[in-house]
Amino acid sequence: MECIALSRFGDKRLEKVENLLCERILEKNCVSLRKIANDRAMEVRFGRFLLNEQVTMKALIEQRISQTSQLAAGRHVLGIQDTTELNYQAHADRVSGLGPVGNGKDKGLFLHPLLVLDAKSSACLGFGAIHTWIREWPTEPIDKKKTSRDYQKLLIEEKESFRWLDTAARAKQHLTEAKMLTIIADRESDIYEEWYRIPDEKTHLLTRASYNRRLGNGLLLSDYVAGLAVQCIKLVSVRERDKKRSAHLAKLEIRFGEIEIRRSTGCSDKNAPEKIKLRVIDVKELSESVVNGEEPIHWRLLTTHQIENVEDALQLITWYCWRWNIEQLFRTLKKQGFKVESSQIETGAGLTKLAIIALGCALQTMQLTLARHDEKQERPLSDIFTEDETVLLNALLPSLEGKTEKQKNPYQKGKLAWAAWIIARLGGWKGYASERPPGPITMYEGQQEFAALYRGWRLSKDVCIP
Repeated sequence: MECIALSRFGDKRLEKVENLLCERILEKNCVSLRKIANDRAMEVRFGRFLLNEQVTMKALIEQRISQTSQLAAGRHVLGIQDTTELNYQAHADRVSGLGPVGNGKDKGLFLHPLLVLDAKSSACLGFGAIHTWIREWPTEPIDKKKTSRDYQKLLIEEKESFRWLDTAARAKQHLTEAKMLTIIADRESDIYEEWYRIPDEKTHLLTRASYNRRLGNGLLLSDYVAGLAVQCIKLVSVRERDKKRSAHLAKLEIRFGEIEIRRSTGCSDKNAPEKIKLRVIDVKELSESVVNGEEPIHWRLLTTHQIENVEDALQLITWYCWRWNIEQLFRTLKKQGFKVESSQIETGAGLTKLAIIALGCALQTMQLTLARHDEKQERPLSDIFTEDETVLLNALLPSLEGKTEKQKNPYQKGKLAWAAWIIARLGGWKGYASERPPGPITMYEGQQEFAALYRGWRLSKDVCIP
């Protein structure tokens, strides 16, 4: 699969190495330099590229967001942001330049991308921004109470949570041609400064509430929501999730209303207003549909979007559900996919650069996964596949299709959705529309199989036995 290097390092030879590195990661579906290199010389070449100071993280990030602006032009797009930690404790004895991760002990780094989807079809368009950082090790024993008090006094720009505002602001700058941008995030992004700074006439926020805020009318948010009338009851099929939630049909009560949130005591921006007008959607599972004694589903969503009716509320709930795609992206990047945490690069800077490159490769898996939802089938096959790979896709298709229409590839030839159907079949999907759609891991395994077939096909062409 093609990976075009658009960044500029001041040396075309570096760009060629980057192209080759991307291609090998996609071919072998891993980031181990030893496995993706043909020989020791190539392994050393890749390692030197990642350590080269001319190869900046800024340039690598700009490359991976460069095409998104054009694809987003004229569309309403969703910018889904979240954080994942990369834990390299297994290699801690020989890696330098890493910091503590979530448990405060292991060595690692953090990635915080903003994934851009089409709001109508959920087609994956790319990244709107990517933020990376490595925490510093404390120089003295931590007094948690004192640290917490001191942290609260910091300006938002000095806090790690500023990443939510910074990433949203960078995405706004990059996606200026979009018709509308809705930025979606989980509870960590419920920050008063963000509600104040980010929204404008074409930029909206949709965030899960983290705090039981005091409202302008004096009520707590929970008390206000409890007094709202149930607008509808919605049946939703819930997927199994990491053994924390069983697959089942959930019966959900939907309430919504308009609120004013008061400026929080932790807000450090003196220019922030005393109140901000928002809308709230409360999604709560009825006890009769809860299974296995699990916690009932309960989302309290805050948004700057207008909610005129039930349909508006349900649309916003659907968009929030699509936040799952960034978690799928992280699954593909890590243990169940490209295994980025298994890399044996020996510096934090090199590991961060490799993680950015691998994130771009994992994006292609997500683009294939979501291509089947592109109703207009706007994205061409050439966005991901080369001409030679397209020839092989055409050759493979007859062996993957069945005799009945239900077993045929239903998508238009030459479109990305058409290729995604083939890759999913190679990954073990049965091809029936009635089946659960193939997920990113199925697509990842299909990419692996396709890459192996492609190498064999190229070899047979090169050998050319008479």
